[in-house]
Amino acid sequence: MFVDSHAHLDAKAFDSDRREMIERAWDAGLGAVITVGVGETLSEIEGAVALAEADERIFATVGIHPHDAGGIRPDWYGRIEELARRPKVVGIGETGLDYHYMHSPKETQRDAFERFLRMGRETGLPVVIHTREADDDTVAILREARAEAGRPLCGVVHCFSGDYSLARQALDLGLYLSFTGVITFPRAEALREVLKKIPIERVFLETDCPYLSPVPFRGKRNEPARVIQVARTVAEVLGRPIEEVARITTENAVRLFRLPGELLAGVSVRHPVTS
Repeated sequence: MFVDSHAHLDAKAFDSDRREMIERAWDAGLGAVITVGVGETLSEIEGAVALAEADERIFATVGIHPHDAGGIRPDWYGRIEELARRPKVVGIGETGLDYHYMHSPKETQRDAFERFLRMGRETGLPVVIHTREADDDTVAILREARAEAGRPLCGVVHCFSGDYSLARQALDLGLYLSFTGVITFPRAEALREVLKKIPIERVFLETDCPYLSPVPFRGKRNEPARVIQVARTVAEVLGRPIEEVARITTENAVRLFRLPGELLAGVSVRHPVTS
């Protein structure tokens, strides 16, 4: 059993065959997919929630990507929090900082990130964190959030591609780390070395589809079924059977996102305290 903990099922890249793509995921052995509800408009976020509500094995998160932070209208936060309280919504985000393209000003990104971290605390939902070329500011904001909460943070750094220092700081704050098809790339040896140093009990698998397709599909459109390629590489790097990697990473996702255990037979459900 596998969980794709971060996918963009509502992406335009899937408009021609979305239902078939989702069926391929179930055929490949996935038990659940978490689709990330972000976009330039509220309707895009609502669309991701609608996808989740139409299939018992799909769940959603809601938030604003840092690229789009500059376009947030003040009334959006209230609507996103309303959506966050829907039964099929299991997380806040993705949110965070991205200083690579600078589609939104730094201060605007930071403000949105802080707001969504507070929303996570207020709703009791884990936060899906994006960071790119902004590690120092990301960690500083997370540390402040940890101090305000008075307890470890509840969330995951998605598409983790940082060094061991960043990994260690995230783990110390209480966060999980999620790995994509990047872990399969030939030049990702440093990332594979980071994976070896962290406990598998804090590791997620994801595709971030339609992006970051793993080897041997690199350069092609990604989809949830290919999370198995990510799992195979994680298993090889850690010297563990793929069945064990599937079980543990699925347990991790079920635990953090509070997925219903009946969908994932044999998975131990020990939900964290988030309130």
